[in-house]
Amino acid sequence: MRHCQALVLSLLAAVLFSQPAGAVPFWGAKQSLPADTPPAQLKHGEWIWLGDAIQTGPMVMVVDLSEQRAYVYRNGLLIGVTSVSTGRPGHETPSGVFTILQKDRDHRSTIYDSAPMPYMQRLTWGGVALHAGGLPGYPESHGCVHLPSEFARLLFGITSTGMTVVIENRAGKPQDVPSPGFLAPVTARGEALSVQPLRQTEQLRWNPQASVDGPVSIVISRGSGRVVVYRNGIEIGRARAIFTGSEPVGTHALILASGPAQVALYVPDPATQHWLHVGLAGENDEGGTEPNPQIASRLEIPPEFVREVYGILTIGSTVLVTDEAITPATTGKSLDVVNADPPTN
Repeated sequence: MRHCQALVLSLLAAVLFSQPAGAVPFWGAKQSLPADTPPAQLKHGEWIWLGDAIQTGPMVMVVDLSEQRAYVYRNGLLIGVTSVSTGRPGHETPSGVFTILQKDRDHRSTIYDSAPMPYMQRLTWGGVALHAGGLPGYPESHGCVHLPSEFARLLFGITSTGMTVVIENRAGKPQDVPSPGFLAPVTARGEALSVQPLRQTEQLRWNPQASVDGPVSIVISRGSGRVVVYRNGIEIGRARAIFTGSEPVGTHALILASGPAQVALYVPDPATQHWLHVGLAGENDEGGTEPNPQIASRLEIPPEFVREVYGILTIGSTVLVTDEAITPATTGKSLDVVNADPPTN
């Protein structure tokens, strides 16, 4: 009798506690750590959420491949930080500037045996996305950015398509990433688009009809001497950009926010708009501050091009300033800024 009772209990436990086929696992901590926890102390699966403190303003997410952490900013202020797991060797997560193309709360992979990818937010049509997933404490995905389940749920609830995601590799480890960044020249269907470089006699090119609406992203490259403007991920203009002086400028991400500007350089309407730094790893103290006037004053862009860009900027538009060249693929540099045609070709 006792043996039968034990058998019944074991079968009941199996029914109650076994995971049904096709069930979605839960990854990471269920609750946020205290708000004052230093991000460097996060263990794998842990996260901090302050998203309820600031409920309005443009958002940017920064993923640091070397730290295996991600930072979420709203109106230039940090509202969340989490441990992540990015692409393993051979399936590296590409670095660059991306926008959220698509959202799917209950997505399953069409490549890897219908594996669950809850709270999926697509960054490239080639298979790179943010989603809840395994967090062993090191890169182990097939190129996606894995987030803790509860953090992924909270993030999914406040983001929208078009939000900017910056993926950087501060460690500067050489990479060989076949997947192009989203800011490659593409058609509205995500197909490769050939873009002619500036001719020697050209100072600028402006074609806003190539993409008539959508989020605006701008990359200013000291290495290439170019500024390239994208709308909805499609190049609509480029111009020559000159940085006076030989000193590097570093890497800076900025977002256009509402409110009067203290630094009026390159702001369409200083009375109602201002640029705010996003705190990239290694530059966290910049987060929420306005640009350094000394760096901004070193930049020379054709005035007529600036006027055209001013006409399409909206709150939430983003700018990435970097010393790195604009390249068609990763070349071992720490940041593959944009996968576009090299300006010198």
